[in-house]
Amino acid sequence: MEAVRDAFRTGFIALIGRPNVGKSTLMNRLIGMKVAITSEKPQTTRGRIRTVVTFPDSQMIFMDTPGIHEAKNRLGERMMRVTGEVKKDADVILWLLEINGQIGEAERQIGEELSRARQPVIIALNKADGLSEEQISARTQAVEKEFPFAAAFAVSALKGERIEALRAAIKDRLPYGEPLYDEDELTDMPEREIVAEIVREKALRLLNDEVPHGIAVVTETMRYRTKQAPPGSEGASPQKICDIHAVLICEKESHKGIVIGKNGRMLQKIGRAARVDMEKLLDCHVNLQLFVKVRKDWRDDVRQLKNFGLWTTEG
Repeated sequence: MEAVRDAFRTGFIALIGRPNVGKSTLMNRLIGMKVAITSEKPQTTRGRIRTVVTFPDSQMIFMDTPGIHEAKNRLGERMMRVTGEVKKDADVILWLLEINGQIGEAERQIGEELSRARQPVIIALNKADGLSEEQISARTQAVEKEFPFAAAFAVSALKGERIEALRAAIKDRLPYGEPLYDEDELTDMPEREIVAEIVREKALRLLNDEVPHGIAVVTETMRYRTKQAPPGSEGASPQKICDIHAVLICEKESHKGIVIGKNGRMLQKIGRAARVDMEKLLDCHVNLQLFVKVRKDWRDDVRQLKNFGLWTTEG
């Protein structure tokens, strides 16, 4: 038993990269299920999302981060601070690049900063599906030459290709140690936050480019109750129900109408799509009620950011 414990590896992995490169999708693949929200829009991840996956020989704690970008408001400033905090806390840094993306000045600046990191750095070259082995090999070698401090692995986060090799490389760089979380624990995000993230993901996907990225979601109430089977339903079990009230926050009155849609249809579509994921997550029937409120320029208002859980006293 002691030998097994000595061989166990445990540690924190920070996922970093530019916006919309696929960090949340890759993290979901690495842990084997969906926790972080994904969207075609940049800056989908606004805060640190910590997820856990436990294997017989290791436990990996992934910390997704906001995309590295130039901050344009107070929310952007907080997102960049979160990214810096995660990098300091990590045992391994996983830097995500697009395999066919250009290595420009921004990437070289990130690379220069990471070259001074105390932690090992792994580069995941995403969106490798559809490329030949020769193309993948050539691109991987070019990136390792450009950034000689890191090991590079080609993957397809979307299709789940080549994930095992990347996961093995991460494990081999983690320190030895006891598990930090119970093996059935998946995330340290409260259920209320996960529920809000699900609603925000559906809004981002369904609204496309009609509304800018200034949408937040707050879970105002979340209560469980049990509904007894009706009389005459012998053998039927009581039904577990979760009543959820959530509010979508937008910055302008004109956006409110778009989020609600004609005769409330868009809000209904968002609710239906969110309810499906919530019922899978919570394993019960969900009664979801959505509302829309306007909070002008909330992304530059620290008080409102704190109210929405997007700003902390440490930040």
